[in-house]
Parts: sequence; C-alpha cells; structure tokens
Amino acid sequence: MAAFDEQDYTKSFDWGVWKRLGPVLSHYKLAFAGMLGFNALCAITDVLLPLFQQYAVKEFIEARTLTGLWPYGLAYLAVILLQALCVVGFGQNSMHVEMSVGRDMRRELFAHLQTLSFSFYNVTPVGYILTRVMSDTNRIAGMIAWNLTDILWALFYVIGSFAAMLLLNWKLALVVILIVPAIAVLTYYFQNRILHWNRKIRKLNSKITGSFNEGITGAKTSKTLVIEEQNAGAFRELTGSMHNSGIRAARLNAVYIPLVLFLSTVAVAIVLLRGGYLVLEQALEIATLSAFISYAVGIFEPIQMTAANIAEFISLQASIERVTGLMDQVPQVKDSPEVVERYGDAFHPKTENWEPLKGDIEFRDVTFRYPDGGENVLEHFSLTIPAGTTVAIVGETGAGKSTLVNLACRFFEPTEGQILIDGRDYRERSQLWLHSNIGYVLQNPHLFSGSVRENIRYGRLDATDAEVEAAARAVSADTVVAKLEKGWDSDVGEGGDKLSTGEKQLISFARAVLADPRIFVLDEATSSIDTQTEQLIQQAIDHLLQDRTSFLIAHRLSTIRKADLILVVKDGKIVEQGRHLELLQKHGYYHDLYSKQFAEENAARILK
Repeated sequence: MAAFDEQDYTKSFDWGVWKRLGPVLSHYKLAFAGMLGFNALCAITDVLLPLFQQYAVKEFIEARTLTGLWPYGLAYLAVILLQALCVVGFGQNSMHVEMSVGRDMRRELFAHLQTLSFSFYNVTPVGYILTRVMSDTNRIAGMIAWNLTDILWALFYVIGSFAAMLLLNWKLALVVILIVPAIAVLTYYFQNRILHWNRKIRKLNSKITGSFNEGITGAKTSKTLVIEEQNAGAFRELTGSMHNSGIRAARLNAVYIPLVLFLSTVAVAIVLLRGGYLVLEQALEIATLSAFISYAVGIFEPIQMTAANIAEFISLQASIERVTGLMDQVPQVKDSPEVVERYGDAFHPKTENWEPLKGDIEFRDVTFRYPDGGENVLEHFSLTIPAGTTVAIVGETGAGKSTLVNLACRFFEPTEGQILIDGRDYRERSQLWLHSNIGYVLQNPHLFSGSVRENIRYGRLDATDAEVEAAARAVSADTVVAKLEKGWDSDVGEGGDKLSTGEKQLISFARAVLADPRIFVLDEATSSIDTQTEQLIQQAIDHLLQDRTSFLIAHRLSTIRKADLILVVKDGKIVEQGRHLELLQKHGYYHDLYSKQFAEENAARILK
C-alpha cells in the first residue's frame, strides 16, 4: 500500500468532486436558505441606491428645490437599515455554516480514521492526516461559508444592476454586458493553472506539517544524534519549495485579476464616452447618466471579487479532493455486512449477541503476505493453541515476531487459510468482539493526556476507583503512583511524557489487567524496566496469565523459560518451535540465540 500523500490529483475543475460535499451541506439547508435570502435582499438594496441617486439629481439638484426631501430621506434611511439588517443576517448564517460544516467534516473524518486498518497507519505520516482533518476542513468550511456568500451577493447584485441598466438605457447596458464573456474566457484559461499550483501547495503543506510534527516528537532524538542542522536543512528545502509554488500561484492570480480589472475599466470608459455624447445631444438625462455610471463602476467590483473568489474556489478543489480521498480509504480488515448485522460495529456494538471467548486459537493452513509486500511471510502454516496456553515468540530484531500476533489479533487477515477462535473462523465475528477480549501491552506504550487513574480506567470505563487501584497493585504500578506528587490524579503529560518508559509500561499493564481479557499480548513488555521492577512484574505476569491465552514477544530470552510453546522466528519464517529445554537440546538457532544472549548478560554483570 503506497503512502496516502503520494496520490496525485490531476482533474481539472470537476463538479463531480464538489458534489461530494452534498451530504455534509444538506444538513444546513435552512442556514443556506438564510444566506440566500439575506444576500438577495442585500443585493436588492444595493441595486436601489443608484436609483435614489438618480432621483436626487433630477428632483433636487437639477430642479434646485428641497421639496420632498424629508420623505426621500426617510425612505433612503429605511433602505440603509434594511441593508444593515441583511448584512447581520447573512453574517450569522455564514458563521453557523462555517462552524457546523467544519465540525461535521472533522467528526466524520475522525470516525472514519477509527475504522481504518493498521496497514494504513503504517505508511501514512501523522502530519499528512492532520492537515486533512484540520487545515483542509477549515479551508473548505470557511470558503463555503464566506466566499460563497460573496459570490451569491455578487451574482444577485450583478443581475439586478444589469436589469436596472437595461431599463435605463439598453444600448449602454450592452457595452457593459459584453465584458462578461471576456471574463469567462479568462477564467477558463487560468483555472487549471491555478488549480495545479494550489494542489502542489496543499501537498507541500502536508509534508511541512509532517516534518514539523516529527521535529517536535523527535526533538530529544535529534539532540542526542546532533542532527539539528540536517533537520533544519530538510525543513528549509520543504518551505522553500512551498514558497516557490506559492509565488507561482500568486503570479497567476496577479495576472488574472488585473486583466479582469483592465477589461472593467475599458467598459466604464466606453460608457462615459458614449453617455457623455448622449447627454450633449440631449438624448439622455444627466440624472440617468449619473445612475448608469454608478452601476457601471459598481458592477465591476463584484465581478472582480467574483473572479478572485472563483480563483480561490478553483484552488479549493485540491482540499476537497484530499479530504474525500481520505474518506475513500477502505479498511483492509473489515467485517462483512452479515457480521455487522448480528454483532454491530465499532460505534454501534450489539454486545447482547457477543459469545463468551474462551481463548482457543488455531492457525489452519495460513499463508500471509503484507499488503505492501510481494513475498509470503507465512506459507501453509498450521498451529493449534489451546485456551490458557502461553506462547512465546522470539527472534532477532526485525525478524517478524509481531506477524503472528497481528494475525491472531486480526490487525491483519490471512492471505489464504483460516484463523479460528474457539473453533470458528474469526471473520464470522466482529473485530470489536475480538479486540475487546485482548489485552495488549506494547514495548513503547501510549498513554493519553490525563491522570494516571484515567489512563488505567481506559481498560474498563465503568471500573470503580477501588478496581483501578487493585489492577495497579497487581502489576506494581502503585509504586509509580507513590512517587508522584498528586498520586492517582497526577497528569501523565502528552503521550505519557512525564513518566519514564518503564513507568508507562507499568501503567499500560495495569490498564490491560483491568480489562480482564481472555487473550494477553505482551510485546517486549519488560524491555525497559529495571531488574528489580522486572522481578515484581514477572511475578504478576505468572499469576495473571493463568487460564488465559497469551503471546509473549520477547527479546530477553530469560523471561520466557516457562512458556508452554516457543516459536523461533528468523527472516519472517518460523524455523523452530517447542519448549525451552527441547529447543536447547536441538542445538539449533534458538540455542545459538540463547547462548549469545547469556554470554552478553554475563559480560554486562562483570563490567558492573
């Protein structure tokens, strides 16, 4: 599977892309109707103002009298107040659309991200996802709410002004109307070029966000490796590329908008020239020419604004494509419609139909290769793991120890063959049913922002404080709490950064214990814990894994001597399997691994 951001979008302006926003926008028909109505009223008031000007010139200035000024003034004031009310009305509706559409898109994207498989996150940087969920959705919502409002007002105003000009003098009106096709031709010519560079800008923006995210999260590593200058150089290159692309897009807009302005000015000049002759020939009243010039001058500002907004909307297609592209990502592991109907999904679980899980696991003639790989990792592999069995998976770093666990937990599914849980293909039950019965402790566990108590309670949200504390004591996580100033209510920081890796592992272990799962997965779970703490947690593991199926992915072989079954992995293949003493007696690869590690540990003790 290729990284998500590597997809290039090459469509020209395409209404099919814009229609994808329909389901989100359809929830706010009333707000859009308000925008439409208030914009129409506002445009009508704007169209009326030059007619007031015409009346004032004819009835007061040319007539040299103030008779009827008060009724005129009150009518003019009423129109101005109506105009102000309309501005407030469409402003409120636009703000409602912006906030609501942005919120809904972010919620929908976040919910969709929860359904995507591990393989998607393996190849997609966090920064790329963040730009779609935050930056692109904000841009879409803002432009739909405000730029669309401007376009609507301009459309109503231009139509109204043209109607008024045609009534005043249709020959002069034709001069102004002829400018519109010329602007349309310019827009068509520039739209694809503007869209191309804005797509590139959005793509580079994703890379910059990703680089920025890595720079922050990896700051400690960068300092220890002294690679700040390399990181800064790569960041400068990205920002430089975005700067250059932005300049190219700005140049196109800098040519496009002045061309529209030039054509508008030419039209106004022709109106002034022709209109002046008509006044001299007494074929046109000066009051009418005054109103007409106001329309001719005023009509091109909304046309220019609309041209600029169209350019912005053309560029907005890139953001829509990126957001809908993320929504179009299909989880590689998903439940069938029949399973969803019976067991529910992640957001609507039908727990009343969930069968109890005992923990029998069977790999039946399983062949597997990763979605982005071309070589089989497992071929016709069969293994039966009775409930309550402890399976240890060992091998050198990068040997593929996590593959079996990922398959057993249904983070991936077999390419061929079956995996059975309690005698049934696990694809016949929901992912949530299986995952809710799994306790997973990672080598580098993730803690959520919040207190220690809250992080442990994620294992079972309805757990009492007493149950949370009991789970922590079972794995000696209470020793972590004892060191903290606020105890159980101490904040762990973002990602648990206020705790050491070993302390985070203990909290994560307590969280898994609280969930009381039937299957435990310990992925190098004691690799970052000091020897004293490891002894405490090892006692807890021995007690807690009783009557539960468990997988121990271990680098330190001394921790898995009591395992019921040891699987030895090399280059992604299982090369040996058996119990600890059996494997040692074979003098094979496991024997070599164990002997090498035993020698290294002895050497480390001597050096101490």
